[in-house]
Amino acid sequence: MALIRAQIEDLEDSPIIDVWRLGQTVPDVIGLWAGESDLPTPDFICRAAAGALTAGQTFYSHNRGIPSLRAEIIDYHRRHYGITLPDERVAVTSSGMNGVVLVAQAIIDPGDNVVAITPSWPNILRAVTVAGGEIRTVALKSGDAGWQLDIEAVFARCDARTRAIYYASPGNPTGWMIERDQALRLLAFARARGIALIVDEVYHRIVYDRPVALSILEIAEPDDPVFVVHSFSKSWAMTGWRMGWLIYPPAALDAFEKLIQFNTSGGQAFLQAGAIAALRDGEPFVERFVARCREGREVALSRLRAMPRVRVVPNNGSFYFMIDIDGVRDVLQFCKRAVIEARVGLAPGTAFSGGAETHVRLCYAKSPELLHTAMDRLGAFIAQYTEA
Repeated sequence: MALIRAQIEDLEDSPIIDVWRLGQTVPDVIGLWAGESDLPTPDFICRAAAGALTAGQTFYSHNRGIPSLRAEIIDYHRRHYGITLPDERVAVTSSGMNGVVLVAQAIIDPGDNVVAITPSWPNILRAVTVAGGEIRTVALKSGDAGWQLDIEAVFARCDARTRAIYYASPGNPTGWMIERDQALRLLAFARARGIALIVDEVYHRIVYDRPVALSILEIAEPDDPVFVVHSFSKSWAMTGWRMGWLIYPPAALDAFEKLIQFNTSGGQAFLQAGAIAALRDGEPFVERFVARCREGREVALSRLRAMPRVRVVPNNGSFYFMIDIDGVRDVLQFCKRAVIEARVGLAPGTAFSGGAETHVRLCYAKSPELLHTAMDRLGAFIAQYTEA
């Protein structure tokens, strides 16, 4: 008998990690490969966590998060979406990724499949594989108008073993957002077929044409099999805190109580004090952060569009651009050479499954000064780049 399950043995590292590891050996690299800004967590959030730590909040906490944080999450949804969630539908998770893993553990049997709208952050798809499920992708189409979804293609990929449909809105790496008409059609299809929806809304605040992205919770009924994953990482500059939250149907309460107990036994109370401060007092920071991302978006877009050979796929959400470079077929090799020769870190599109194979992802959640330097280096590199 093999020591490690085949699903685990066969897992491959994300190509993003391949490039990132290479970059650790190169001085003065401007890393635009990861999904985080160059801002540290705001001081008022850090002070709240430090104060709780000093006050002795170092003991085990409730599996689903301390009650005061769950209350803040409920109030946050009321303020931004006008919806009221009962406490039993809310769980604090040890990162957004942990929320996805919990959902996969809860609903997927070996042999089930999950239809995923891609390009997509690879870790979420891997969670399905680890749980014994099969991923079936439906690729967004890219063009001058942005990314477009053929929703009929999603329906066509579903069969009797389809357990869930997964999408992220706004998406990573695309910035694509589902609009209300397609969300309603997707929800109606899922209800009729008894299929769950797993929805990543981590980038819900980082949008440029509206105050907040549509949430599936605005149109879903409480008993719909809808699982919504959130994270504190992006909007509050808390990537290293590894904290998120999960919204699920009331019937799933007992399952998630047990799964959190057997995975992490709940999160750290002092970190949750910081998360409370983020939700309660963080609106000014979020607004400044989105404005900063908007400025970074404008800098990156104008500089990239001025580069020969480069095509940018526009978007109105998240803090990434996907770009095509004429003459580049091997995007992993391109990104590795960009690290060494241009000292700019980018993410190869091959990491994000269907629809991104010829693209490169660039994170623009950085200072304008840093982005201008990165664009200077990248433009010179692309101008002379040829594949071996």
